[in-house]
Amino acid sequence: MAALSPLSKQKNFGLLVFRIAIGAIMLIFHGYPKLIGGPSTWEGVGGSMGYLGINFLPVFWGFMAMAIELVGGLLIILGLWHRPASFLLMLTMIVAYIHHTAAGDGWGVAEKPFILIFVFFVMIFTGPGKYSVDKR
Repeated sequence: MAALSPLSKQKNFGLLVFRIAIGAIMLIFHGYPKLIGGPSTWEGVGGSMGYLGINFLPVFWGFMAMAIELVGGLLIILGLWHRPASFLLMLTMIVAYIHHTAAGDGWGVAEKPFILIFVFFVMIFTGPGKYSVDKR
Protein backbone atom coordinates (compact mmCIF):
# COMPACT_ATOMS: atom_id res chain seq x y z
CA MET A 1 0.00 0.00 0.00
CA ALA A 2 1.37 3.40 -0.97
CA ALA A 3 1.92 6.05 1.68
CA LEU A 4 -0.59 8.87 1.88
CA SER A 5 0.52 12.25 0.63
CA PRO A 6 0.43 15.14 3.13
CA LEU A 7 -2.57 16.60 1.29
CA SER A 8 -4.42 13.29 1.50
CA LYS A 9 -3.69 13.09 5.25
CA GLN A 10 -5.02 16.61 5.71
CA LYS A 11 -8.16 15.80 3.74
CA ASN A 12 -8.81 12.66 5.76
CA PHE A 13 -8.19 14.48 9.04
CA GLY A 14 -10.54 17.26 7.91
CA LEU A 15 -13.25 14.70 7.07
CA LEU A 16 -12.79 13.13 10.52
CA VAL A 17 -13.17 16.46 12.33
CA PHE A 18 -16.13 17.40 10.12
CA ARG A 19 -17.84 14.03 10.72
CA ILE A 20 -17.38 14.29 14.48
CA ALA A 21 -18.74 17.85 14.59
CA ILE A 22 -21.77 17.24 12.36
CA GLY A 23 -22.55 13.87 13.95
CA ALA A 24 -22.32 15.33 17.46
CA ILE A 25 -24.58 18.25 16.50
CA MET A 26 -27.22 15.85 15.16
CA LEU A 27 -26.95 13.48 18.10
CA ILE A 28 -26.77 16.02 20.95
CA PHE A 29 -28.86 18.94 19.72
CA HIS A 30 -31.45 17.18 17.58
CA GLY A 31 -31.79 13.46 18.38
CA TYR A 32 -31.29 13.47 22.16
CA PRO A 33 -33.86 16.21 22.93
CA LYS A 34 -36.42 14.30 20.86
CA LEU A 35 -35.53 11.07 22.71
CA ILE A 36 -36.12 12.59 26.15
CA GLY A 37 -39.21 14.42 24.86
CA GLY A 38 -40.91 11.08 24.37
CA PRO A 39 -44.09 10.27 22.48
CA SER A 40 -45.65 13.72 22.84
CA THR A 41 -42.60 15.28 21.16
CA TRP A 42 -42.53 12.53 18.54
CA GLU A 43 -46.17 13.20 17.71
CA GLY A 44 -45.45 16.89 17.15
CA VAL A 45 -42.38 16.17 15.03
CA GLY A 46 -44.15 13.41 13.11
CA GLY A 47 -46.98 15.79 12.34
CA SER A 48 -44.58 17.46 9.91
CA MET A 49 -45.22 14.59 7.54
CA GLY A 50 -48.65 16.11 7.02
CA TYR A 51 -46.99 18.71 4.78
CA LEU A 52 -46.16 15.78 2.48
CA GLY A 53 -49.70 14.42 2.59
CA ILE A 54 -48.81 11.68 5.12
CA ASN A 55 -51.28 12.19 7.97
CA PHE A 56 -51.14 8.80 9.68
CA LEU A 57 -48.95 7.54 12.54
CA PRO A 58 -47.34 10.84 13.56
CA VAL A 59 -45.77 9.24 16.67
CA PHE A 60 -44.06 6.66 14.44
CA TRP A 61 -42.71 9.30 12.04
CA GLY A 62 -41.51 11.44 14.94
CA PHE A 63 -39.81 8.40 16.49
CA MET A 64 -38.13 7.69 13.16
CA ALA A 65 -36.87 11.30 12.91
CA MET A 66 -35.47 11.00 16.46
CA ALA A 67 -33.87 7.64 15.72
CA ILE A 68 -32.30 8.87 12.49
CA GLU A 69 -30.90 11.99 14.18
CA LEU A 70 -29.66 10.08 17.23
CA VAL A 71 -28.34 6.88 15.65
CA GLY A 72 -27.46 8.58 12.37
CA GLY A 73 -25.40 11.14 14.27
CA LEU A 74 -23.51 8.34 16.02
CA LEU A 75 -22.95 6.49 12.73
CA ILE A 76 -21.60 9.68 11.14
CA ILE A 77 -19.18 10.16 14.06
CA LEU A 78 -17.94 6.58 13.72
CA GLY A 79 -17.90 6.64 9.94
CA LEU A 80 -19.98 3.47 9.97
CA TRP A 81 -22.60 3.08 7.22
CA HIS A 82 -21.74 6.69 6.49
CA ARG A 83 -23.51 7.07 3.15
CA PRO A 84 -26.84 5.46 4.16
CA ALA A 85 -26.84 7.51 7.39
CA SER A 86 -26.08 10.70 5.45
CA PHE A 87 -28.89 9.92 3.00
CA LEU A 88 -31.45 9.34 5.76
CA LEU A 89 -30.33 12.48 7.59
CA MET A 90 -30.64 14.45 4.35
CA LEU A 91 -34.23 13.21 3.90
CA THR A 92 -35.01 14.13 7.52
CA MET A 93 -33.66 17.64 6.95
CA ILE A 94 -35.76 17.99 3.78
CA VAL A 95 -38.88 17.28 5.85
CA ALA A 96 -37.70 19.71 8.55
CA TYR A 97 -37.11 22.41 5.93
CA ILE A 98 -40.54 21.87 4.40
CA HIS A 99 -42.10 22.02 7.87
CA HIS A 100 -40.41 25.29 8.81
CA THR A 101 -41.17 27.01 5.52
CA ALA A 102 -44.81 25.82 5.43
CA ALA A 103 -45.30 26.82 9.08
CA GLY A 104 -44.05 30.32 8.27
CA ASP A 105 -41.17 30.10 10.78
CA GLY A 106 -39.03 32.42 8.67
CA TRP A 107 -35.63 32.01 7.11
CA GLY A 108 -33.78 32.25 10.43
CA VAL A 109 -35.33 28.93 11.48
CA ALA A 110 -35.56 27.25 8.06
CA GLU A 111 -31.93 28.07 7.25
CA LYS A 112 -30.44 25.36 9.49
CA PRO A 113 -32.17 22.35 7.88
CA PHE A 114 -31.64 23.95 4.45
CA ILE A 115 -27.87 24.07 5.03
CA LEU A 116 -27.83 20.56 6.50
CA ILE A 117 -29.56 19.18 3.39
CA PHE A 118 -26.49 20.18 1.39
CA VAL A 119 -24.06 19.09 4.11
CA PHE A 120 -25.47 15.56 4.07
CA PHE A 121 -25.74 15.57 0.27
CA VAL A 122 -22.02 16.34 0.02
CA MET A 123 -21.22 13.77 2.73
CA ILE A 124 -22.88 11.08 0.59
CA PHE A 125 -20.35 11.78 -2.16
CA THR A 126 -17.22 12.45 -0.09
CA GLY A 127 -17.55 9.35 2.04
CA PRO A 128 -16.22 9.08 5.58
CA GLY A 129 -12.52 9.31 4.79
CA LYS A 130 -9.70 7.01 5.86
CA TYR A 131 -10.22 7.44 9.60
CA SER A 132 -13.55 5.63 9.84
CA VAL A 133 -15.00 2.26 10.74
CA ASP A 134 -16.13 1.85 7.11
CA LYS A 135 -12.49 1.95 6.00
CA ARG A 136 -11.32 -0.64 8.53
